[in-house]
Parts: sequence; structure tokens; C-alpha cells
Amino acid sequence: MELKRVVVTGLGALTPIGNTVPEFWDGLINGVSGAGPITHYDTEKFRTKFACEVKNFNPEDFLEKKEARKLDPFVHYAIAASDEAIKDAGLDFPNLDTNRIGVIWGSGIGGLKTFTDEVTNFANGDGSPRFNPFFIPKMILDIAPGHISIRHGLRGPNFSTVSACASSTNALIDAFNYIRLDMADVIISGGSEAIIYEAGMGGFNAMHALSTRNDDPKTASRPFDKDRDGFVAGEGAGGIVLENLEHALARGAKIYAELVGGGMSADANHITAPHPEGLGAKLVMTNALRDARMSPADIDYINVHGTSTPLGDISEVKAILAMFGENAFKLNISSTKSMTGHLLGAAGAIEAIASILAVKNDIVPPTINHFTDDPSFDPRLNFTFNKAQKRTVNAALSNTFGFGGHNASVIFKKYKA
Repeated sequence: MELKRVVVTGLGALTPIGNTVPEFWDGLINGVSGAGPITHYDTEKFRTKFACEVKNFNPEDFLEKKEARKLDPFVHYAIAASDEAIKDAGLDFPNLDTNRIGVIWGSGIGGLKTFTDEVTNFANGDGSPRFNPFFIPKMILDIAPGHISIRHGLRGPNFSTVSACASSTNALIDAFNYIRLDMADVIISGGSEAIIYEAGMGGFNAMHALSTRNDDPKTASRPFDKDRDGFVAGEGAGGIVLENLEHALARGAKIYAELVGGGMSADANHITAPHPEGLGAKLVMTNALRDARMSPADIDYINVHGTSTPLGDISEVKAILAMFGENAFKLNISSTKSMTGHLLGAAGAIEAIASILAVKNDIVPPTINHFTDDPSFDPRLNFTFNKAQKRTVNAALSNTFGFGGHNASVIFKKYKA
């Protein structure tokens, strides 16, 4: 069986540095930080008092007020990003076979605010189980693709992926495989996350995973800097329309790029720490390149996982050097988490969008907030520090790694007929 080619025909983004794809891309290439004081709750007793929140977002711009109240913020974000991606793709559902159009969506945690609110209300009550009837359907991970499919009448493959911070990259890989195996013509994929609430931030603080640079939030996310001290939490969503090339051409769709490979692996090392030598990270990039039938020399840009943690950044760089050899010094490498923070289960989606737009526009977004070189890193590596760089980007690889040792990578390249 000959595999179908898969192209990107629509993008949608709701991020801490822009609520649409044009705003997001403008923020990326201009090195804008999305970090600031947390507004979602009172942080007085919390160690970390800042995050990368979505700004000026009103779910009632997308949903009726009554309907919005029935949904968790991670679903609000999913609907906003998927709506933009669908509109951008020009999908005219009444004139398409919606039995072959699906939704595959990732989230690392799902409805954390809903869960926290309901359990807190119960704990503060008299023991009577007075739970909201929408508690469970607001909270569960799979409700995001469920709502997207109901909203548009899409009856193709519909499910969620969860692999912590690799969740939405796994969603993209699943969507890619369903289309190239001719099990769907179009899949709206991506991911969303909304964890900047007491339980999310308190939990990550308890693990000592978050930056505590409360005196200077905007520079707190500093991947590959000597003084990095943990990740900065982010929230939002990214939506990507993946489509069978023949289907896209038949309806005259614009094409951003071609998705040519996806890889997965496990660290098999620790529940939260990466393998110290980056073995899982090297393997996932190897698998993605093999799937794409490409060599290391074919990659021009890596959008790295790069969370600004002391161990994670070192492990990923070791993997890149082991995988790419001398070609590593010809690459551009950057971590857009330096601007957006870490969107956990939605990170793969928005970073895939950054990679797609780098391929389309031949511009590599920067790694901002670099102040002090880390002697652990080879100075010949180009981390695209502090300023975007113009270069030909024929192919870009995007890495995402999650707690549990889950690794996923995807490769996009310029579309050629």
C-alpha cells in the first residue's frame, strides 16, 4: 500500500504571546516574553508567583455564555484554536465528506480547574456529595476533541492523546498516520492546556520544577543559560489542520508545509528526570528521521524541548550532538519556550506551528533571555540567542519530551509538488 502524503493546510493558536497565529508569529520573531504576575488566583503563599498566561481572552467570543460555563478553560482554548485553524484552512464542511474528517487532540492534564473547584467545594461542605452534573464531562481529557467534533459535525476518528508534555505531538503523529494510511482525509489536531491554578502551580513547585525568579518574570525562562532555574508554566492551545495532499489539491487549499515524519521513544529512566546522556531523545530523533527517510544533514532547524531546567537542557544537547555529529554545528536550534513558557500538553502543537512557520518564512525564532554562556555546551552550537535569524529552512524538527520518559518528534519540510 502506498502511503498518502500529508500536508498542513490550516493553523490556529491561542498563546501567552498572541491570541491568533499572526500575533503569535509576530511575538516569536520579535522575541516577546509572555511571562508576568499570575492573575488567575492569589499567589501570596506560593513560591512561584508568575507564569505565561493567555491574555485578553473571553470564551464568550466563541461560545454562548451558558455553554461557556459548562466547559473547562482547556476546552475554551481548544475551541478557539481549532476554530481559527478550520477557518484558515477554508474547510467547507457541508461540501466535504465529514465521515472522513476527524479530531485528534492532546492534553497533559485536562480539566484541572474543574477538578480543583469541585473537590474543594466538597471538602468545604458537610460531606454531602453535591457535585456539579457537568463535573466529569468538564474535566475529562477527551472532551476537547468531542466538543470540536460536535461543533462542526465531524464523524471521523475522534480521541485524545496523553503523554504529559509530549501529548499534542503524539496527537499530530496519530493524525499523520491515520491520514497516510487512508483512514481519514482531514484531521484537526493539536492540543490545549490550562494548569495555571493553585493545584497545578503548587504541585510543580513541590517538585522544584518551576523557576522562582519572582523579581524578574520576563527573563525567567532562559533555556541553555548558565543561570536557568526551572521552567515557566504556560497555557493555551494550538490547532493544526492536517490533510491528504490529493484532497487538499482537489479543493484548492493553500499549503503551509508537508509533515513527513514522526518518531516516538521512551527514556525508561525516571518518572521525571531525562536520561542523563539523552538516549531517549537521540532515539526519538533517529526514529523521526527514519520515518521521513531523511538524514541528519537534511535538517536546518530544531525547535527543541528546551524547558530551561538544569538537567533537561543538557540531556537534549547531548542527544543532538550524538545524533547529528558535525551537522549539529550547521543547524539553528531554538527554544520558543523562552517566550511562551511551557504549555505542557499543548507545547508540541504551538511549537509545531512555530516550526511550520519557520519553514514557510525562512526565519528561525530566537531563544531569548540569554545572558551567561553555560560552559557545558559546545560554543559552536547556534542556539539562535536573543534575536531571530533569517536562513533557508527546508526542513524543521520539533522535539517534545514528557514526564514518564515519553518522547515525540515531528518533521516538517517545504512542500514540493
